[in-house]
Amino acid sequence: LSGASPFLGETKQETLANITAVNYEFDEEFFSNTSDLAKDFIQKLLVKDTRKRLTIQEALSHPWIMLKEETKVQENKKVENTQLKTKRLREYTIKCHSSMPPNNTYINFERFARVVEDISLMERGFSTLAASHDSVQEDIDALVSIYNEKEAWYKEENESVRHKLSQLKYEYRKIESLKRHLQDDIKTVGASLTGITGKYADLQSQYESLSQELSEELKWIQDLMSSFQLENEACVNGNFDSVFKKDINESLMELLNRSRCEEFLAGLNLDVAESNQ
Repeated sequence: LSGASPFLGETKQETLANITAVNYEFDEEFFSNTSDLAKDFIQKLLVKDTRKRLTIQEALSHPWIMLKEETKVQENKKVENTQLKTKRLREYTIKCHSSMPPNNTYINFERFARVVEDISLMERGFSTLAASHDSVQEDIDALVSIYNEKEAWYKEENESVRHKLSQLKYEYRKIESLKRHLQDDIKTVGASLTGITGKYADLQSQYESLSQELSEELKWIQDLMSSFQLENEACVNGNFDSVFKKDINESLMELLNRSRCEEFLAGLNLDVAESNQ
């Protein structure tokens, strides 16, 4: 309608401040040929609060849009008769789309839009990251719970194994003590057997000496009996000699056996008494 921006300021910062605050004015130099209805239509659209801004239906019902056909025709004729000056519009467009303009508002808005899009992407990424963090935290909590249960079970098993090991150590020490006692008893019995063996050897030598003496005595008795028989040839009963000899032999053998057994038993009783001591 005019070829100029209603927000245009002296500097880029001033222009951006005007856009943010929706601060604008219709300069007569540029908007002298713009109708009041058109300005009213623009004013009701350029409103920062969306609740106070015209809706689509209200904008389409605005008088400037809903002009009678005649009014539109007259304005069309007026427009046809009045040539719009597009030089300023072209200059403004070139300034807005230039790579290095003194007031590059359009490019700044593009950059701002990109930044907003990047921020939106970052927010979505943060949301996804937060959801992932919650999921990972739940997994960590589950693992920690399992670890605590396993640790408690291992502690219980460790205590049980330690108790069993203590019992085994006690039984081992007990068996070792019994083993030492048995070894001592075996040594004592071995010593006793050695003493008994010596006593038995002594008794056996005494028995042999007694047997030799007895043989000599029996031989002497036999010689005596033979001489006695020769001297007593007048004896009628010839069997008396043999019976008398037999009785003497049995008496001597009984006497010898009794003496040997008593001596042997006395030696055994002596050995048993020493082993008990």
